[in-house]
This record gives sequence, structure tokens and C-alpha cells, in this order.
Amino acid sequence: MKLRTRGPKLLKPALGNLSETDQQLVWRIVALLLDYPSEQTITMTDQLSAAATQLPDEVSQPVLTFMSHFCDADPLQLAAQYVETFDMRRRASLHLTYYAYGDTRKRGMALLRFKHAYRQAGVEVGDEELPDYLPLLLEFAATVDHAHGQRLLGENVPVLELLRLSLQDNGSVYANLLTAVLATLPPINTADRRRIAELAAQGPPEEEVGLEPFAMDPLGPGGRR
Repeated sequence: MKLRTRGPKLLKPALGNLSETDQQLVWRIVALLLDYPSEQTITMTDQLSAAATQLPDEVSQPVLTFMSHFCDADPLQLAAQYVETFDMRRRASLHLTYYAYGDTRKRGMALLRFKHAYRQAGVEVGDEELPDYLPLLLEFAATVDHAHGQRLLGENVPVLELLRLSLQDNGSVYANLLTAVLATLPPINTADRRRIAELAAQGPPEEEVGLEPFAMDPLGPGGRR
């Protein structure tokens, strides 16, 4: 998960009771904890816990609940649990456009929206992850462009809530991290609930046709990402 910045940060007022600084700190912590549990992240657990204690209760409590599990688990156990949670279940993907589009051609155009937002903020995204990968988006929102990142997160509130519900139904401690992220965004409204119900009923489309529209980004060098 790498972001390479080419321009200045944009700072905008935060929504709700959380300050912009609080939002960014939540997003940065969760970006690290939702990514694959690397040795580097494991060595940062004390720092992350200390940072979380400085946050308001509505976001600190779910993060600290997760951290208590994370700190007590064996690294191999953490890795196995992560793979089982996010890589083995179609309804627990960390790639946000997957819920609506699966691996269909339409998903390619949805992915371009993320990539273009990063580019407009002066960021080059590495090739190791698709641009809708939630930890990548959270890192972008936390460290590069608060306004654009917050907007993309807000547009995906139904997907984030669906992911939280899926993790909760599976008894996963990772549901706490989604609870913290959602607490930084506008409340779920009636339209969101309809969209959540639609996504839950339909499930990700299963047509596997590749991501050619994303690969052939007309704005990218040589038309390719």
C-alpha cells in the first residue's frame, strides 16, 4: 500500500463532532490495522493504542476493542485470521467497488473514479493494489487530501456498513474498525439503507471478464495504468 504525493495537502472542516485531526487519526490507524498484519504494524501496536486513547469515545472504544485482540494474538494467527476474514469471503472484500460490480466490465469504470481522484490530488498509486482498496483510500484521506478522501468515503457509506454487518455476522473483531470509520462519516440515511438492502440481496456479480476499462485508462501514460 503506497501513495506518492506530488502536491500540497488540502485541508477542509470536518463533519460532526469530530475534528478534522480526529478524523485523520482514525483513518490513519484503521488504514494500518485493516491492511495485512505486517511485522511493522505489529511493532507499532503500543503507539497505535496510545494514539487511539486520545480520540473521542465513539471512535476510540471500537479501535481499542480491536487492539486488545490484536496485541494478544500470535503473528501467525493474525495473518491466518486476516486471510480467512477478507480473502476467503466474497461479502467481506476490502475493495469497495466489488460489492456492486464484482469482476465485471462496469467495475473498471468505477475503479477509474478512485484513480482519477488520487491523480487530481497529485498522487501516484502503486500497482500492488487496486485504487478502491479501503486501507489505501483511508491512508489517502488521512495523509494526502482530507476533502477528496472524505467525499469518496462518504459516497461508499452503504458499502462500508454492509462490510461492517458482514464482519459482525461472522463474529469478526474487524467489525470494530468499520464501526470507527463510520463514526467519522455522515449518519446512514434512508437512501443508504435502501442501497445496503439492494447490495445485500444481489451480492457481487459473478461474471468474470477482467478489468479492461480500468487497465485502458485513457488519461494514464500510454492509455494504461
